[in-house]
Amino acid sequence: MSTTVQSEMILVDGTWQSADAASFFQSVNPATGEPLPEKFPVSSWSDCEQILQAAFSAASELKKLGPLKIANFLDAYADLIDANIGMLAEIANLETALPVEPRLAKVEGPRTSGQLRQAAAAAREGTWAHATIDTNANIRSCLEPLGPVCVFGPNNFPFAFGSVSGGDFAAAIAAGNPVIGKANSSHPGTTKKFAELALQAIEETGLPAATVQLLYRLSHEDGKRLVADPRVAAVGYTGSRGAGLQLKSAADAVGTPIYLELSSVNPVVILPGALEERLDELTEEFLTSVLMGTGQFCTNPGLVMLLRNRNTDAFLEGVKKGFSERAAGVLLSSSVQNSLIAAVETLTSAGAELLSGGKKIAGQCSVSNTLLKVDAQRFLSDPEVFQTEAFGNASLVVIAESVQELAQVAASLEGNLTGCIYSATSGADDGEYDVIAPVLLNRVGRLLNDKMPTGVAVSPAMNHGGPFPATGHPGFTAVGIPASIGRFAKLTCYDNVRSSRLPPLLQDKNPSGAFRFIDLKWTQADVQG
Repeated sequence: MSTTVQSEMILVDGTWQSADAASFFQSVNPATGEPLPEKFPVSSWSDCEQILQAAFSAASELKKLGPLKIANFLDAYADLIDANIGMLAEIANLETALPVEPRLAKVEGPRTSGQLRQAAAAAREGTWAHATIDTNANIRSCLEPLGPVCVFGPNNFPFAFGSVSGGDFAAAIAAGNPVIGKANSSHPGTTKKFAELALQAIEETGLPAATVQLLYRLSHEDGKRLVADPRVAAVGYTGSRGAGLQLKSAADAVGTPIYLELSSVNPVVILPGALEERLDELTEEFLTSVLMGTGQFCTNPGLVMLLRNRNTDAFLEGVKKGFSERAAGVLLSSSVQNSLIAAVETLTSAGAELLSGGKKIAGQCSVSNTLLKVDAQRFLSDPEVFQTEAFGNASLVVIAESVQELAQVAASLEGNLTGCIYSATSGADDGEYDVIAPVLLNRVGRLLNDKMPTGVAVSPAMNHGGPFPATGHPGFTAVGIPASIGRFAKLTCYDNVRSSRLPPLLQDKNPSGAFRFIDLKWTQADVQG
């Protein structure tokens, strides 16, 4: 039988209540190694049952309210985040060791409130729903809310990808769905504060109380049971490949859409002419990118591909020097530290040469800045192993003897979020570029030229996705509104339905002014085809 003790409460249907806890856990300050005082519950299935039922009811209520009230909530929530950013940053700093400034308060905070406001604008404007009207046949269709969405947040972006604050959350709410947030165990206190602000915005704007609900941790079996429950319409997950694939298996078994962001080594190709032109500049760009946030970005450049030339050794020496001169940052948790060490050991056991770092730093949650090297033929002998993600301040350099060999390496890559190619501004590398780019493009969701991949702009044109295992669905993005909203919607067609029974978006006198096709003309061939 579960035992209830004093601990942080879960958010169920607008009320903070004690969990039916199977056990409890504490987050740890990675900068000190000390557990933080708050205890958080590992919920039993009875908590999930309450939350699921409330979310299922809230989904129907939200659909009746329409997009304007949802947009008002998103704007109100964004305002509350901005007003409380100092408090949020202080708590997140204790749980993650990410710096208050500029990272949390000046960068990730404004990004988080900004994408909520973009989601609000998209909900009001309505074109994300792709309303299409054929008045001749009286057939109308649009994207509509799907139902309750579970969001699993990652450890590395407690604000912008958080389970009750981040991009998946904003997209799911903008589409008109309630969200069940599962906090990441690295920063449960931060997530709780976001949920408190979300509840305040819900009360201010009159949304259903269960529009946002929060759990902290579940057993693996209950996590799989949650995503497979028929009341869950879709799942958004950002995190490790192992845990994500377990959830995917459970969701796939019952046909629940699950949008995953799992792992990516983000290959960077630096062609000879680029090194010839700007060796020092490229060395500095790479150092800045790979060490930013202690390398704990999903777009961290974990794989560098070079053609052997007279500047190759100079680039490697410059990176080694930079790694030795710059202090290793604090990692998010001891599990991240252990995973990074294990990845380095896997790579070196397979034949990669350790040029620098690769060791735990005594007395802190850190690993020395790590650079590894392998030749292309050795890489091609076991490309799966050499693509082991070393999540953190580490990167593997692959050196090829010819552009054809470089293309073979690119062809052997798994799916990635990003791929970059640096080439000479003079055009000296254009021939090599034309060989590499088409191959690399098939392996990535975003192709960059002469730019490191670390930054992810919150732009309507952004694709933060890619072929598996970067994500589970290469046609979708986790960043970029309105495109990201459609993941959490269903296409509904209304055939000969009376105008008064149609959703406002599909009525002839639609007050929102959303874009649609009217008076479509079909040929006989179209009808038969």
